[in-house]
Amino acid sequence: MKLPSPLLSGTLVRRYQRFFVDIELPDGSVVTAHTPNTGRMTQCAVAGYSVLISESNNPKRKLKYTLELIKIGTSWVDTHTQRTNRVVEEGLKSGLIESFEGFTMQPEYKFGASRIDFYLEKGDEKVLLEVKNVTLCCHGTTACFPDAVTTRGQKHLRELLAAKKLGYRAIIFFLVQRGEATEFTPADDIDPVYGRLLREVVAGGVEAMAYKTIVTPDENRVGERIPVVL
Repeated sequence: MKLPSPLLSGTLVRRYQRFFVDIELPDGSVVTAHTPNTGRMTQCAVAGYSVLISESNNPKRKLKYTLELIKIGTSWVDTHTQRTNRVVEEGLKSGLIESFEGFTMQPEYKFGASRIDFYLEKGDEKVLLEVKNVTLCCHGTTACFPDAVTTRGQKHLRELLAAKKLGYRAIIFFLVQRGEATEFTPADDIDPVYGRLLREVVAGGVEAMAYKTIVTPDENRVGERIPVVL
C-alpha cells in the first residue's frame, strides 16, 4: 500500500509515554510525533536511528506529525501497526499471499470472545486468519513475536484452535517487517506461554504463516514467505 506523501526525514531522539517520539529534523529543530504502536518497539525506537515522519494539516490533531518508518541497518521498518491489516488485505486481494485467489473477505470477524482479523470464504472452505505485526529479531536474522507478554495474542491462538475444531481453516499470520529476516520463531524468552501455545495450536491443525514485507519510503507491500521454525 502507498504511504503518506511527502515524508520528512529526521533522527529519533527518544520515545516516551508509549505514544510519543521526539524527532530531530535536518535543520536541528526537534518535533514531537505520534507513535501508532502500543508495543515496546525493542530494536526500533533507538536514539540516533533515521526515521521518516508524515505531517498532517488537520487543525484538530494534538500532534501534527506521525512516525511512519524507522531505518534499521539498510532496511526501513514499518512500525505503524494501524497499517498492518491493510497491507495484508492488499496482499490477499492481489495474490501476493498464496492460495487465496477467489475468496471473499470480511475484516474484523466476530468469533468466540475475539474479533479475528479476516474471515475468508470460497465455496465450502471457510478461513479465519489472525495477523500479528513483527518488528523484532531475537537471534540474528530470525524474526520473532511477541516483543512483550501478550495475553490478547494468547487468546487469539486459543480461538483459532477452537475454530479449527469446528471445521474452519485457521491461520496465524506473522507479517514480518524486518528486511533482513530469513525465518520466524516465537519469542520464548519474552513470552514462553505464547510460544508453548503456538506450538500446541499448530500441532492441533492451526497453520502458522510468515511473510516479509517490502518497505520503501513510498510503499509497504507483502513480499516473500519465510519459514516458521517451532
